[in-house]
Amino acid sequence: MACMHKTTMYLDDDLYARIQRAADAAGRTQASLMREAVAVYLAGGKTRRPRSLGLGRSGTGDLSERAEELLDGFGES
Repeated sequence: MACMHKTTMYLDDDLYARIQRAADAAGRTQASLMREAVAVYLAGGKTRRPRSLGLGRSGTGDLSERAEELLDGFGES
């Protein structure tokens, strides 16, 4: 592992909570998430996801399990 240097950042409550939730969801530490974000920013954002990615999100995670139920009667007059 490369030599690490400790630094301090001041974040407002909302940003701090968002970073914590993102780190928890990814199973990572806040520090590793922020290191990646800084690296992407400094690289010019070349590894950023397209803005259109996720536009069709339904908010539910069981759609594939309920596909038959949801499509029942589809295409019938």
